[in-house]
Amino acid sequence: MSIRYLTASVAVTAIVVVTVWLTDLSFQRAALLAPVLVLGIAAAAGLAVFWGRVGWESLRTSRRPRVVLAASVAVVALLVLLTILGVKLPHE
Repeated sequence: MSIRYLTASVAVTAIVVVTVWLTDLSFQRAALLAPVLVLGIAAAAGLAVFWGRVGWESLRTSRRPRVVLAASVAVVALLVLLTILGVKLPHE
């Protein structure tokens, strides 16, 4: 068995175990859903890399990168604070 297959099987097993731990799924059901879990995590990682690159490029080409970075951090901090405080925003 190559190290590549060993690494992949350990990663998939870890994904299944974490899914069982975070949700109320049984181990058998999580093992059956392993391909879906792997695809979902790969899609989320791909989106994170894509938007990370977009944000980095936008930050590099902006005239005032410190202002953009400060505004981004402020928005994220505000969202975290509102979530911690339990503020429910109105939905239409």
